[in-house]
Amino acid sequence: MKVAVLGGGHGCYATAAEMSERGHEVWFWRRDADVFASVLGTNIVTVTDHRGTRDVRVAHPTLSLSEAVAAADVLLIPLPATAQNGLAAELAPHLRDGQVIFLPHGTLGSIVFARAAQAAGNVADVSYAETGTLPYLVRKHGPASITTSVYATRLPTGVFPAKNSDYALGKLEALYPAIEPIEDALSGALMNAGAIIHSPLILMNAGPLEHFDAWDIHNEGTQPSIRRVTDALDRERIALREALGYGAPHFPLADHYAKEGDEWMYGRGAHAKLTDSGDWREKVDLLSHRYMREDTALGLSLLMSVGRWAGQPMPIADGLVAIASAVTGENLYAGGRTLESLGLADLSRDQMTSFLADGY
Repeated sequence: MKVAVLGGGHGCYATAAEMSERGHEVWFWRRDADVFASVLGTNIVTVTDHRGTRDVRVAHPTLSLSEAVAAADVLLIPLPATAQNGLAAELAPHLRDGQVIFLPHGTLGSIVFARAAQAAGNVADVSYAETGTLPYLVRKHGPASITTSVYATRLPTGVFPAKNSDYALGKLEALYPAIEPIEDALSGALMNAGAIIHSPLILMNAGPLEHFDAWDIHNEGTQPSIRRVTDALDRERIALREALGYGAPHFPLADHYAKEGDEWMYGRGAHAKLTDSGDWREKVDLLSHRYMREDTALGLSLLMSVGRWAGQPMPIADGLVAIASAVTGENLYAGGRTLESLGLADLSRDQMTSFLADGY
């Protein structure tokens, strides 16, 4: 299949490499020529994972977004949600009928990209899909070198508009066999693991994060008291899904840490592999890190807003966003990704169902 990978983050390099190794023809776009020079010059991404270290050839690294989009049937955008608005506007004029955009994870980015296309006057029939996590736990270790600790084994994925689900998921399952169909894009957004894991970790580890030169919040930072808050926050997420009529499995985060029972998105032993890698021992700036700017400011704000719209209490989410707002000195909910900011807060339940199904 012809695939475009858009962006320059850790997940983008992992995606370009995996899709190439699976035999797909990959256009890998990044806008910054200086930091992309190695891949542009050699077509090589060096991958280290459970199979060892190897050089993977990527067919078409490019600085041209229009070239990448024109060539591809599926656009894979494994970027933080903080990058979605800008890219959506840039991408909007280039989309064409039949293309599928995959956003892992999405945070209702499907609506952001669809709205941008609408604003650009592009009426192409495009499908937008989103899931609850990146397909990889991965870190870059050089201009074109990555280490992937874990590959996802289950990717619950919803499509906007949902009427295109069979078509879009058929395309995506050919790329990611771990794809599992779920109801719609909002169901996909409510699988967002980052907001549940990372918001308590960055806020409840604020002291050591500010004190130490480097701190691994997934290792030293994942203490029993913090896990209890994470579990309580996840119960709010699951209760919200149930209140909206979404069915199981809800992928409870406790399964990520469990040694038995249902597999979570990254399969068995993923947390141990993550902490053993040492790749998450880093300096975390509380004001700028993506755990604050993406997972808390956008991810938790979205959960809060959907809870308010549905009349479902979300006290842990509300409290964490209030504390995060005090830490940053900003009203994170007001600037967050919410049903209000997406123009959906005034829809009734029936109207929301129709909108998610049909796209209008």
